[in-house]
Amino acid sequence: MRPTLFAVLFALAFGAPAFAQTTAPAAPSTAAVTNLEAVTVSGVQPGPGLWKVSKGDHVMWVLGTLSPLPDHIEWKTDEVDQAIAGSQEVLGPPSIALKPKTNFFGKMFLLPSLIGARKNPDGQTLQQMVPAPDYARWLVLKKQYLGNDGSVENWRPIFAAVELYDKAIKRYGLTASGGVKDTVRDLAKKHNVKFTTARYTMMVEEPRTAVKTFKSSPMDDRECFGRTLDTVERGLGRITERANAWATGDLETLRGLPMSDQREACISAVTEAGFAKQLGFNDVQQKAQALWMDAAEQALNSNTQTFAMLPMEEVLSPHGLIARLKAKGYQVEAPDGSDAEGVASP
Repeated sequence: MRPTLFAVLFALAFGAPAFAQTTAPAAPSTAAVTNLEAVTVSGVQPGPGLWKVSKGDHVMWVLGTLSPLPDHIEWKTDEVDQAIAGSQEVLGPPSIALKPKTNFFGKMFLLPSLIGARKNPDGQTLQQMVPAPDYARWLVLKKQYLGNDGSVENWRPIFAAVELYDKAIKRYGLTASGGVKDTVRDLAKKHNVKFTTARYTMMVEEPRTAVKTFKSSPMDDRECFGRTLDTVERGLGRITERANAWATGDLETLRGLPMSDQREACISAVTEAGFAKQLGFNDVQQKAQALWMDAAEQALNSNTQTFAMLPMEEVLSPHGLIARLKAKGYQVEAPDGSDAEGVASP
């Protein structure tokens, strides 16, 4: 573990690469995995199109991002390239950074304290930390996707869940990032357009103390663990369907698939933990979203044209950031020309 332990925790909770949509849970079973076979699309694909947010003659084009995505697609970026070329600013999605308040040598001395940070407190095993039915399911899935890796048996449930999920989506021909954000950043650089990072940065005043607090503190991540098992058991086919819909620009399918997922349980596991509240980390998600909203409105007021990225959930949800902009009086239009179905009216 690097000195960005808490950044990793919040990235897996808020940044969406670590988790994706899940189906409704069913009764626990130690039987073989029941995922339906699904084939990921490949080759050149158009992507989802762009949402249009406007007020008067000022426009912001929004690309909804998704994770995971098919691993073997070539994203056709002509529309995005043109939109960025005509923009005065590119706005990244809301993000969180936690920085230790220490110099280089302080970071070096911090490294030893990070050893074993993924492990359960007091030497407990994963079997001791999760309900027996979930552990039985875990053993089946672990054998299928992780093989004989015994080290994970000492990890906290949230870290074990991430490891299992990452290996499972890879087996299904999916990749966490798809390179979309990097491509957008490269296009902004190509056209010499300012890239604004909507990042809320929180300084960790005493990082060594923070790490010690984390390592010795309990975290109620059993629900996160159980829901991730649900996804790996029964949800990978639907995750693949959603990834394919993004790649092919199938907006109707994207609208029909739920965007809520086990991330909420995993977010709560982190933010509701005593160490998070003690260190002041429990409301960083709201602060990051507020920072993005401020940056978006400033860009819409200042620029004739802006390009922005948002997680697809924030684009489609009636409670997402696009819905908040619409509630403030901005016009919102979906890529198919409709009035952004699913987005709340003012």
